[in-house]
Amino acid sequence: MTASMTAFSRQEAVYDWGTISWEIRSVNQRYLEPHFRLPESFRELEFAFRDVLRKKLNRGKLECQLRFQAVDKAASSLNINANNAQALATAINELGTWFKDLNPANPLEVLQWPGILDNEGNDFDMMKKAVSELFQKGVEELIQVRLREGEQLKAIIEQRLDAIDQIVVDVQAKLPEIIAAQKQNLIDKLEAAKADLDPMRVEAEIVLLAQKADVAEELDRLATHTKEVRRQLQQKGPIGRRLDFLMQELNREANTLSSKSIVVETTQSAVELKVLIEQMREQIQNIE
Repeated sequence: MTASMTAFSRQEAVYDWGTISWEIRSVNQRYLEPHFRLPESFRELEFAFRDVLRKKLNRGKLECQLRFQAVDKAASSLNINANNAQALATAINELGTWFKDLNPANPLEVLQWPGILDNEGNDFDMMKKAVSELFQKGVEELIQVRLREGEQLKAIIEQRLDAIDQIVVDVQAKLPEIIAAQKQNLIDKLEAAKADLDPMRVEAEIVLLAQKADVAEELDRLATHTKEVRRQLQQKGPIGRRLDFLMQELNREANTLSSKSIVVETTQSAVELKVLIEQMREQIQNIE
C-alpha cells in the first residue's frame, strides 16, 4: 500500500507509579532519520527504539518524544546508588580544585545523572517494559496514519494520471487532422506567393513537416509511463524514489512534445501535461 511520510501519533498510559506519553511526528526525508527526546532515566532504551523504527519504516524524518511524570509515592521510593553518587561527588570536588568559579551542584540535576538512581529493581524493569510497549503502539498508530494519508495521495495521483491519459488519447486522435491541416496550410502559402510549385519540393517540405509533427513515439511513451506509475502504486514497500524517477521521464516526454508542437492545440496539451506532472511530483515528495 502507498504510505505517506507525513503523520503524527500520540499514546498515553497511566500507572500507579506515574504517567508516560509518546509523541511521534514524521515528515518527508530522503532517508530514515529518527531523533529522540528522552528522560535520562530511559536513555538506555534509545538503541532498541531505533531498531524498532528500522524494522517498521524505510524513509522519513521522525521526532520521537517521551514524557514521564512520576507520582509522589514513586518519587519517594527512589533509591540512590551510593557508590555512583560518591564517585560523582569526588569528581565534582576535584573539578572544584581546578576551577574556582564553579556553581554548587544542583541536587535535582545530580539525580538525573545516569547511574545515580538505582534503577535495577523490578519496578524500573516494569516501567521500561511499559515505555517500550507504548512506543510500539505509537509506531503502529503512526504507520496506520501514514497508510491512510498514502491512500489519499494515491487517489490524487491517479486522478492526474487519468487526465494525462485523456490528453494522450485526444492528441493521438487529432494527429492526422493536424498534419493534414498543416499540409494544406503550406500549399496555400506557396500558392499565395505565386511561386512556381515544384511538386518534388512541395512533397519534401510536407515530409519534413510530417516528421516534425510526428509525436506518436512521445505519446506512446507517456502512456507507458503512466501505466508504470499505476503499477508502482500497487506495490508493497517504499516506492517514492521510483515514482520520482518516473515523474522525470514523464516531464521529459512532455518537453519533447512541446518542442515538436506545430499547432496551438499541441502546445496547450504539452503545457497541461507539465502542470499535471508537477502536481503529481509535489505529492510524491511525501510518499515513502
